[in-house]
Amino acid sequence: MSASAAGHRRTVLEMQGVDKTFGGDVEALRAMSLTVNDGDFISLLGPSGCGKSTALRLIAGLSEPSGGRIVWEGGHEIGDLGVVFQEPTLMPWATVADNVWLPFRLRGHSYNEVRDRVLEALKLVGLERFQKSYPRELSGGMKMRVSIARAMVTNPRIILMDEPFAALDEITRFKLNDDLLMLKDRIRCTVIFVTHSVFESVFMSDRIVVMAARPGRVVRELSVDAPYPRTEEFRTSAEYAALCRSASEALREAMGEHA
Repeated sequence: MSASAAGHRRTVLEMQGVDKTFGGDVEALRAMSLTVNDGDFISLLGPSGCGKSTALRLIAGLSEPSGGRIVWEGGHEIGDLGVVFQEPTLMPWATVADNVWLPFRLRGHSYNEVRDRVLEALKLVGLERFQKSYPRELSGGMKMRVSIARAMVTNPRIILMDEPFAALDEITRFKLNDDLLMLKDRIRCTVIFVTHSVFESVFMSDRIVVMAARPGRVVRELSVDAPYPRTEEFRTSAEYAALCRSASEALREAMGEHA
């Protein structure tokens, strides 16, 4: 679906003039407003220190705004979320299957109750054969796949991802970009994705929110109207190159705002 088809989607989350200050005088975010619609793939793109990860933590309920508010559909305080951090944050003493079971375990479900869902999530990320392995036996890309399986196993409406592929080599990163779009389509979720990479943001997103630092704020939003599914053909197209140039220009402007 193209970004232009998003007009009829219902709003699931709004950040309304959100501020975040640390230590009384460090402005991490100023007046950040963002509307998230059902099915969006939104990338938060910007330099270090622009508040991308802070915004994600606020949405996840891991921190409270200093000003403004975050409004969920139906007035709920927080929605149904899955979170993938920059590091896989796996429990080293637990098997792959037990790591994916964790969200259900925290809700009081035994492994036997949800075994089929755990195995299905591992199958979706191509790791069903590694269910009894331990994190130390996996590559970096495989660990991140486990983290993604854990985030999606409960079929959340929104998945928050904080630069999950930043530490991976380019080949693995491209493969996981492709796989994530496939998984998003399979479970019909909304994704908010933090990245420093213009190329990654253009390939994956239907909306790119460009942020500037000091204080962190939204300076531009770009639409990527290319239809899904996106393939290697899109990644090597003139359209993709033009979109990357536009995003790069917006990012340079954002970085120049505090120079």
